[in-house]
Amino acid sequence: MSEQSQFGLLSERRFAPFFWTQFLGAMNDNVFKNGMIIFMTFGGLTMAGMKTDLLVNAAGAVFILPFVLFSAFAGQLADKYEKTRVIRGVKIMEIAVMALAAVGFVAANLAILFACLFLMGLHSTLFGPVKYGILPQALKQEELIGGNGLVESGTFVAILLGTIVGGVVVAIVPSGPMYVAIATLVLAVIGYVISRKVPEALPTDPSLKLNWNPFTETARNIKLGMSNIVVWRSMLGISWLWFYGAMLLNQFAPMAKDVLGGNAQVATLLLAVFAIGVAVGSLLCERLSGHKVEIGLVPLGSIGMTVFALDLYFALKALPPLPATITSDIATHMGAMAFLKDSAHWRVLFDLFMLSVSGGLFSVPLYALIQERAEPTHRSRIIAANNIVNAIFMVVSALLAMALIKLFDFGVKELILTIAILNGIVALYIYVLTPEFLLRFVCWMIMSLSYKLSIKGMHNIPDKGPVIIVANHVSYVDALIISAAVRRPLQFVMDHNIFKTPGLGWVFRQMKAIPIAGSKEDPAKMEAAFARVRQALAEGEAVAVFPEGKLTSTGEMNPFRPGIERIVSETGAPVVPIALRGLWGSFFSRAKDGKAFRTFRGFFNRIEVEAGELVTASDVTAKRLEEAVLGMRGNGR
Repeated sequence: MSEQSQFGLLSERRFAPFFWTQFLGAMNDNVFKNGMIIFMTFGGLTMAGMKTDLLVNAAGAVFILPFVLFSAFAGQLADKYEKTRVIRGVKIMEIAVMALAAVGFVAANLAILFACLFLMGLHSTLFGPVKYGILPQALKQEELIGGNGLVESGTFVAILLGTIVGGVVVAIVPSGPMYVAIATLVLAVIGYVISRKVPEALPTDPSLKLNWNPFTETARNIKLGMSNIVVWRSMLGISWLWFYGAMLLNQFAPMAKDVLGGNAQVATLLLAVFAIGVAVGSLLCERLSGHKVEIGLVPLGSIGMTVFALDLYFALKALPPLPATITSDIATHMGAMAFLKDSAHWRVLFDLFMLSVSGGLFSVPLYALIQERAEPTHRSRIIAANNIVNAIFMVVSALLAMALIKLFDFGVKELILTIAILNGIVALYIYVLTPEFLLRFVCWMIMSLSYKLSIKGMHNIPDKGPVIIVANHVSYVDALIISAAVRRPLQFVMDHNIFKTPGLGWVFRQMKAIPIAGSKEDPAKMEAAFARVRQALAEGEAVAVFPEGKLTSTGEMNPFRPGIERIVSETGAPVVPIALRGLWGSFFSRAKDGKAFRTFRGFFNRIEVEAGELVTASDVTAKRLEEAVLGMRGNGR
């Protein structure tokens, strides 16, 4: 497996031009949007007699509306056509829109600016499915988590930079609006020039017939997403993050003004801390996951999103109330430097940073999981469906916040407490419905806290179709270690006594492990186990077997039993041998007296998992598999 850092992708043509194209597009969206909002707010612009605060909220709705209306069409384009053609077409559209926006800024015409805001929302809508659909085509599987981390972190940094640049430039007196017009047009042109360097990405479904009806196509795309339950629940998880983030981000300005006594600088500081936190969390995913899609990070992220949001509530609640003179006179509000001098505010910033880091850990594996598990022929349409569901969740988030404020007089602190509690409830619901997330989290935690895991040869295991994994049996956590190393879900056949191990039994049940007993001990249980193995392989699943039949009590391998030959003869499934090294002598293996869990031995040992070449069913014998495993294991017990 490649150990190249994810940052190495930024020097490669297959990724770098695409990354900078999407970075500049996200930045330009926010330069234009924030520049327009501040120009509208402080420039005295109006339209149809509406008040400024209503226009500001309308601007958010106008920008998000294209995601609801056109995401389904955008997904079709990304699946049907060569993706770089779509990217360049979108960038040409961006140049045209920014040219029109320049007229709106110079003429101070709010109608033109709102039309351009809608069109920039359409620009982002069309780019979204290409953005995530192109990554699995451009990157190797072990690079997918790192590439997604770079894209997510880059997007949030671009949003932060765009928001700051738009606000600063438009405030330049007297030509700020003109400078914003020039900046957005220049960014659009640079983005198009860079997009010319993005390598070709072939269409995944060129025969697709375009459906121009947004409602029927939206329903069809959502149905495609729901056809794979893991993909669908990943989509719901990402949409929940947008729900959470939308409610939280909307509190930054009132939090800065009414709770912290700060001015616009403090609101910008809060946004900066949040964006940097998401970027850090996104980039951490690759290091924590070991270059693979590790959904065990999702529960870790959701725990952080709840814990640190709760602490943020208590941190805000612990602050003394602001004097009436400060709340009524905005000129007395403190700037960023004065804000940072108060040590009580550091807790607020720490909580905000950590909950946003947690959000990055939560989202990146889910995006990568959708890309990995979705069928390539309609991957972009599923991503489009995800964008639609995201938009719906964001709208619901805004409506809920408005209802809580109107009906119960909730303030910033109460809304943050609400989102923290809701996040905990939603997370528990997701993990009950899909135990695979929680199971991977348990595996990841045990491996991270107990061992240093090295993996080799996993490309020998087919991504799809029936396959049998055989391995030597050294410890009570062999199944967890193999699960952490192998990308696809496995059903383990294990001794029924190990299956009932206190503390690990729940994990084994969630893994759908198959308990087995010897023919003399319980022949009925043995036959039931063989029946479940046949069924799993018939359904195209991967099944893992420990042919020794028991844990080693000496560190040396026991002979492989002929049961593996029976499984292969009855199913015709190929076999991949796996060797475990470095586990003997650890806390979870037996000692000389035959007992385990006696002393804290072997923690943080370097352990190795190596997969050998696939063996076809016709070549399988217990002896040959035993020799293959023993050859890979060598002297490394």
